[in-house]
Amino acid sequence: MKITINGRLFATTLADTPAAEALQQQLPLTVELRDYNRNEKVGPLPQALPANDEAVGRIETGDILLWRGNSLVIFYESFATPYRYTHLGKIDNAANLKATVGTGNVSVKLER
Repeated sequence: MKITINGRLFATTLADTPAAEALQQQLPLTVELRDYNRNEKVGPLPQALPANDEAVGRIETGDILLWRGNSLVIFYESFATPYRYTHLGKIDNAANLKATVGTGNVSVKLER
């Protein structure tokens, strides 16, 4: 899957989960994400995905996770967390992700 954020293309590796497979069926897709906690961008998906939440323990920059079955989350900071998510994928090279997403809302295009 490819993700375009503010004109910058990021290659991603999708997780081997039913949620990631269902996300692929919705592509191409543009999602409006808002900043949350100054470490992630989150926004609603047009259709819920099959959630299989698990305690991830640690978030890494570039993680793409599903929150509560219907929200796409892209993390631009690494940190420990007690929260539960369903894995969707990971941005392959997230070195400039934080600078690319900026501090406000962002439109994200997902494609095959």
